Amino acid sequence: MKKLWFQLHWFVGITAGTVLMVIGLTGAILAFREQIIDALNPGVRNVAVQDAPVLSPQQFAQAARLAKPHERVTSIILYDTPGSSARIGLAPAPGERRGVTVYLNPYTGALLPELKYEGFFEWNERMHRFLLMERDTGKMFSGTLAFMLLGLTLTGLYLRWPRRVWDWRTWLTFDTRMKGRSFLWGLHSVVGTWVMVVFVMFTLSGVYWAFDPIRNMADGWMGTLRPPREAAAPKPKGAKPPKSEPADLSASWETFQKNAPNWQMAFLRPPERATAPLQILWVAKDATHVRARSSMTINQQTGELVKNELYADKPLGARIQSTIYPLHIGTYFGVVGQIIVFIAALALPGFGITGWMLYLDRRKQKRIARAERAQFAAGASGIASAGADADAVLMAYASQTGQAERLALQSAAALQKAGVLVHVHSLEKLTPPQLGKYRRALFVASSFGEGEPPDSARRFARLLNAAKEELKHVQYAVLALGDRNYAEFCGFGHALDQRLAGMGAQPLHPMIEVDNGDAGALARWGAALRGLMGDGAADSADVALSAAASDDDYASWRLEKRVLLNPGSIGFPLYEITLSGLIGAGWRPGALVDIWPGHYGVDATPRRYSLASVPQDGSMQLIVRQVRCEEGLGLASGWLTDHAAPGDEVRVRLIANPAFDAYQFPAPAIYIGNGSGLAGLRSHLRGRVLEGAQRNWLIFGERQQEHDAICAEEIQGWRAKGYLPELDLVYSRDVTGGGYVQDVMRERAGELRAWINDGAVIFVCGSLQGMAGGVDVALADIIGRARLDQLAEEGRYRRDVY
Repeated sequence: MKKLWFQLHWFVGITAGTVLMVIGLTGAILAFREQIIDALNPGVRNVAVQDAPVLSPQQFAQAARLAKPHERVTSIILYDTPGSSARIGLAPAPGERRGVTVYLNPYTGALLPELKYEGFFEWNERMHRFLLMERDTGKMFSGTLAFMLLGLTLTGLYLRWPRRVWDWRTWLTFDTRMKGRSFLWGLHSVVGTWVMVVFVMFTLSGVYWAFDPIRNMADGWMGTLRPPREAAAPKPKGAKPPKSEPADLSASWETFQKNAPNWQMAFLRPPERATAPLQILWVAKDATHVRARSSMTINQQTGELVKNELYADKPLGARIQSTIYPLHIGTYFGVVGQIIVFIAALALPGFGITGWMLYLDRRKQKRIARAERAQFAAGASGIASAGADADAVLMAYASQTGQAERLALQSAAALQKAGVLVHVHSLEKLTPPQLGKYRRALFVASSFGEGEPPDSARRFARLLNAAKEELKHVQYAVLALGDRNYAEFCGFGHALDQRLAGMGAQPLHPMIEVDNGDAGALARWGAALRGLMGDGAADSADVALSAAASDDDYASWRLEKRVLLNPGSIGFPLYEITLSGLIGAGWRPGALVDIWPGHYGVDATPRRYSLASVPQDGSMQLIVRQVRCEEGLGLASGWLTDHAAPGDEVRVRLIANPAFDAYQFPAPAIYIGNGSGLAGLRSHLRGRVLEGAQRNWLIFGERQQEHDAICAEEIQGWRAKGYLPELDLVYSRDVTGGGYVQDVMRERAGELRAWINDGAVIFVCGSLQGMAGGVDVALADIIGRARLDQLAEEGRYRRDVY
């Protein structure tokens, strides 16, 4: 569902959002329209204050008739502010909607110059409200755009909704030191949150004005619905309205001043007939906003007050309706409100620009991904037609987190550039008979845990060990990836090399071991690739191989919080590390993250951890065991748990972990782990809770319940809400109970078999030594090794162990 809303958000953003940029820019120009016009027209709407009385409305009306003898005065606007000019509205010319406004000196009644540049702002207003279209058509388009802006606002809120709703920093801050896409995401999402309320106000008021049915419905709710206007009776041809002298406004003005001593603005509407009453709309000096208008109706002949309706006495609905325009333009909150509206309106073009930049960057990344998938597809189709391409080179890889795949694709690209036909394929689908169709085969093989094949390659390893094919015609080379911190360094690479040799295959060169992306080892692999290119191509070939991620792949997050989870434990300290930063497109449950130890400089090697949170949490959380050795604290664990201070920058890189990702189909789930392995399990369980999936079973082990019951409150909360109908917590050092997770599994073998037969997916996360190996043996004892291998091939046995 979230992916659907994301697609809708960006599609509307790059279509309607482009026009909304124009509406936002014109809105920003109009935010300070009055102040700008006054600044560009000094001495028109405000004149120098004089020590003289201000003229009365009657005197202004007479002065206007003298200055414009052929025009009828339809309105007089006065302000009780020293130096404010009188604004006289004149009747519109035939065929026009509005008449002109002239300004008179408040002390002399002299006609003041016309306003300059007002046409520019009127053009901006037509663009803002009607997109320069005919009024009714433009209203429809602008109202539709307002709906779309509301949709963008709400979907944006949904897409970044964090699990920790009450953490204001998650909502309103981001690390400005971030670069590239991360910076754009932060700017786009955080600024969107800041202006969200203003955008909702914009859109609701825009929709209200744009669509008459909606406006009538809203007016009905507020009790301000006006009856439809009746068409005026046609006048006889040639008939002219009888001329009459306008009534004297002096008595009416005296009545008004007596009943409205605190007026700030008065809007008089002299009627055409002298016998008709005079209407005055006025705003008090202590009014909450410029549209908080009271009204009076006065008999022009006698000066008698006919009706006096104060704003404070109006129904609530009418007062709410009067706030719509001041809220839309910001004047409801004075100059501060105008500044807020100005910034929010300018943010619309900003969202359009950052949205387009993110969209184009995403397109670029998709093109790169499509190119890599095309190479992969070429390899897949090549296997099917290997007989026709007998001289093609097979580039096969066994990858747990993507590093081996990256190196295999880089190697294949170098060979193809030199004119060598290459088929790229994962060992996940390869079989020994398919391998036997090739004359030359290159393998890039990661090792998992203590020298095991990655889960995706377990099937191939089993089939290869059982195969009877002769591979004497096959020449092969193995690039083995590993970490010397493990006893079985490059274990799967060695096993693969030995098995291929045992089946008669001939090595092109000795196996090359790569320790944590060692550049020297990769250079030797590059030399081996040149040996397949031929003399002419090899001399000019550019073989650039790197197992390391680009610095652009790393993002800057901030150490937000560090909590000791096991005080008093006999084991090493275990910390919950919370990092704040840009969630962006997020991550899947079970994902990994590379941490760059900030205190060791650029030559440090990143360390990898399981994520203990989901994007909806609004932060990145890890569960890190502090490693201690003779040399001191561990490289990355020491940085995260001791050296780094809250607020320090932490360089991180998200790593997809397909082998430990959530299962693609609805199914029961069994989660097994120990110690810091709870991190990967917790991300899955949080994701399941958000989905409402309740059939979950957690089997988790630690040392002592008194000190090592990590995340106990959260786990018991899931249990109480029905998300953990099965829960087994095992503490190996407790006097009562004791044992390990594999012991509990054997005790509950019947229930485990029932869950597995019902389609359950098994997730194992934690230490390989002891726990993961013991769990694997226990599962094999409970359901049989063949059945367990089948579960792994089906993706129902998923592991993240170290």
